[in-house]
Amino acid sequence: MSGDYPKSLLLDLWASATLRTGGDDLAQALAYIGARPVWDIAANRVTGVEVIPLVKLDRPRIDVTLRVSGLFRDIFESQMLLFASAVRLVAALDEDAEWNPLAEARRRGDSLERIFGGAPGVYGAGAAAQALDGDWTARADIGGAYLAASSHAYDGGGEGVPAQREFKARVADADALVHAQDDRERDLLDGDGVADYAGGFAAAASALGAAPALYHLDTSKPEAPAVRSFQQEIARVVRGRLANPRWLDSMLEHGHSGVAEMAQAVDALFAFAAATDAAPSHLFDATHEALFGNEAFADALRKANPAATEAMAGRLFDALRRGLWTPRRNAVSEELARVAPRAAAKLREQEIHA
Repeated sequence: MSGDYPKSLLLDLWASATLRTGGDDLAQALAYIGARPVWDIAANRVTGVEVIPLVKLDRPRIDVTLRVSGLFRDIFESQMLLFASAVRLVAALDEDAEWNPLAEARRRGDSLERIFGGAPGVYGAGAAAQALDGDWTARADIGGAYLAASSHAYDGGGEGVPAQREFKARVADADALVHAQDDRERDLLDGDGVADYAGGFAAAASALGAAPALYHLDTSKPEAPAVRSFQQEIARVVRGRLANPRWLDSMLEHGHSGVAEMAQAVDALFAFAAATDAAPSHLFDATHEALFGNEAFADALRKANPAATEAMAGRLFDALRRGLWTPRRNAVSEELARVAPRAAAKLREQEIHA
């Protein structure tokens, strides 16, 4: 990040990351608002929170909203209660608005709900399923699915309360989203989870007239965290993996499952392109060239896993159809049609009826 401090951030909190790190992501959220946990050293447990005075903080407090996963909601009630109590403590302070946006929100009579997730029993953020398998025509449809799947507010005291209007306000007000990733054995194209949460947020914010920044925070080395924009991080992963012949060849050695993993990454790239501006056309060009530019390699993919190979070509066709990808070469459609004739026929039929 650069320039002024953000006034408002949204953070994704996933139970898997919290379990691996012992709560680094929650500590990050507390630090942003200018609070810290109080430890019972003898028992090695947290007993509460305390506010860090502004003179020691030496920066403005940041208004933080948590979008928690369904599993986080289910198993970390006390941690949500801890953060909710910290929000109330910070909001109760008599500090100027420019230094404490939570206190200003309290003075205006705004809601202080800052922890949101799906209704009880609802998992996921709705966006990836809509982008990949839903009936949508505009990015706002994906954003709407995200908002609908983030309908409840939680404070650790029960099953939550419906609060979609309050969550919309937090999304519209956010200067940025920060998605932390502690595990470098996975990346943001390894499954559609990150696209579901971060992409859904971006699509929802766009539909609400906002354009927040999207930051990927690599905390795999806690002593040297690395912050990149989502566009930078997606490009790194495409170059290093999805369009990297060495990685593709090694995956092909795994046969059916290796090609399925390639298809999973193509799905995630498509979901990011559908929901955000972080997956530009040149990444699709590189992906297409690596997968289907070499006819011998494309044949090897078909032999190892014909269904996944056709699914990848079909997904690239869909990117073409929806205007998510403007290829550099005119022959792309013909090359894809050789791999996925059914997807090509479907595309031609849609063009006829358009």
